Amino acid sequence: MNNTNIIHCNYFVQEHRQAIAQLINMYIADEMGGGESLSAEQQSTLLDRLENHPKTIVLLAIADDTFAGLLIGFENISTFTALPMINIHDVYVRPEYRGFRLGRQLMDGIIEEGRKRGCSRISLEVRFDNAPAQKLYRSLGFIPCEPDMHYWRKYL
Repeated sequence: MNNTNIIHCNYFVQEHRQAIAQLINMYIADEMGGGESLSAEQQSTLLDRLENHPKTIVLLAIADDTFAGLLIGFENISTFTALPMINIHDVYVRPEYRGFRLGRQLMDGIIEEGRKRGCSRISLEVRFDNAPAQKLYRSLGFIPCEPDMHYWRKYL
């Protein structure tokens, strides 16, 4: 791999929109995703909602002219600091591009963005069985919450 670059998504560039849809479906199909791929209609809805959400951050990793990874996060407000914060929702690197530090570059990009925005922190969820991701996050200074938190959800 000769050339890598992390860029912000430009929703007016069709290639960026296609990359998000493709990478999200690859992530969903990945063993760490474990879901059903999005239909064409769901992909379109997702892209429109990401584009229209006022605080969405989408970073794309390009390696050798291929969209090889993405990070999707959302700026919010920390009620405990009264400052902005970022929650990372998705981080994904295509399997054939893992081991080339693209995940680190995406994370470095969101950390830089958080600093630019005056954020007090960045949060994320990580599967308990995703040791490679946990290793990356720890190396960047992320730590488990104290007390330990559990991720809960209710489907509607």
